[in-house]
Amino acid sequence: MAEKEHPVEFKKETVSKLLSGHFKEDKTRLSSDATILMSEMLKVLVQEAALRSLRQAESEDCDKVHIEHFEKILPQLLLDF
Repeated sequence: MAEKEHPVEFKKETVSKLLSGHFKEDKTRLSSDATILMSEMLKVLVQEAALRSLRQAESEDCDKVHIEHFEKILPQLLLDF
């Protein structure tokens, strides 16, 4: 059976609330384009984290990806982004 790919997507409202929560001034506004761009950046970050975690697990001859694999790739991932 072929598996269907489920695209990673973030709701605009969720991204907007996450970003707005860190604004220091109440007057700061977030444009729709900025929200879309940030959603795409989050999508790339999550996909890259999953891929690197998978590679780490494979390098350790594991059949499953565990949180430890993610923890090992996280420092370099954050430096890359």
